[in-house]
Amino acid sequence: MITRRLRIRGRVQGVGFRDALCGEAQERGIAGWVRNRTDGSVEALVHGTPERVAELIAWTRRGPPASRVDEVQVEASDEEPVPAGFERRPSA
Repeated sequence: MITRRLRIRGRVQGVGFRDALCGEAQERGIAGWVRNRTDGSVEALVHGTPERVAELIAWTRRGPPASRVDEVQVEASDEEPVPAGFERRPSA
C-alpha cells in the first residue's frame, strides 16, 4: 500500500471535480480525502495499492468532462489516510 498527496491545478473548482474524484476513488477501493484549496487548486490524499493509486492519478490528469487539468503534482506522503473510504473535506 502506498500514500500520495496530489495537487491538481487548472479549471478544477466548480466543475464537479471533487465529487467525481470521490466516485473514482471509491470504485478503486482507495482510501483518503479531497478538498478545494483557496488558491483554486484541488488537493487530495490517496492510499491504496500501487496499481490502483496509479490508475487514479492517471484519471486526475483528465478529470471530469467540465474540467481542464493543467498540472498534477504528486508526492509521497507518510500521512495516515482516513480509516476507510474516501471523503470530501472542507476547503482549506
